Amino acid sequence: MYDWLNTLPKAELHMHLEGSLEPELMFQLAERNRITLPWDSVETLRNAYNFNNLQEFLDIYYQGANVLQTEQDFYDLTWAYLKKCEKQNVIHVEPFFDPQTHTERGIELQVAITGISEALADARDMLGISSGLILSFLRHLSEEDAFATLEEAMPFRDLFFAVGLDSSEQGNPPSKFTNVFAKARAEGLLTVAHAGEEGPPEYVWQALDLLKVNRIDHGVRAWEDPRLMARIIEEQIPLTVCPLSNTKLRVYNNMSEHPILQMLEQGAMVTVNSDDPAYFGGYLTENFAALHKDLGMSQAQAQRLANNSLNARLAP
Repeated sequence: MYDWLNTLPKAELHMHLEGSLEPELMFQLAERNRITLPWDSVETLRNAYNFNNLQEFLDIYYQGANVLQTEQDFYDLTWAYLKKCEKQNVIHVEPFFDPQTHTERGIELQVAITGISEALADARDMLGISSGLILSFLRHLSEEDAFATLEEAMPFRDLFFAVGLDSSEQGNPPSKFTNVFAKARAEGLLTVAHAGEEGPPEYVWQALDLLKVNRIDHGVRAWEDPRLMARIIEEQIPLTVCPLSNTKLRVYNNMSEHPILQMLEQGAMVTVNSDDPAYFGGYLTENFAALHKDLGMSQAQAQRLANNSLNARLAP
């Protein structure tokens, strides 16, 4: 089944490029940039990937991002991910990047977006992988910071097609970013937002009604609200679900509790994605394989999930 899932043509719509930083590459970049990491080996770092919640993960995630310093670093990060996509027959990607993670530590936005975009362009030409880049705001920071990031990014408007919202969901509802999302839409950008992972179904409602998003990232806790699920099904609002991430971060204690296949059978446009694959134990095929192993996903269901991902693409 793994080999069949691996060859299945699919798209990835929810993946943080900084979250694809494998320990081996992290150590290589640290050496290149003369940065001392708090871990003494790749194995020690991998052992640290034992998270009890989203915040514990984010603490290591942001620390690891410190090794990204130059355009070449961002290119190498993105290219390594795209080579994994080639091996797993991922034919379209719409990855996120977090400018504020880098500008807050003195790395210019231009450095990150140029290195990433050059790798995406090379993948289109050399690997046949189409793509669109999503600029994400960090929700634990202020809306004013998000506005400043959007303004700083506008000279590079042709390099990204949408804005998103990620980071710590608890205490940072979508309503906090209503105005900056309105500004992004006025600039012709599409919008997506993380909602309904840590946060309650109410955050999904807010993302839809206040941010007017084209797609919900995660969204699994919509399952707790029958009225919300009815809307998601009726309007065919895509949900970019990340099964391994959801279990790694204790949204569900184990995969057998995950509702993704029940959501699929009810008619929701759910898709499978890897979120932060270097940290959560698998890329796209591994997420599909986990659904087969722990939930008994059939080939027909896998095909529908893959088709959903291709149909839920937003990049032109």
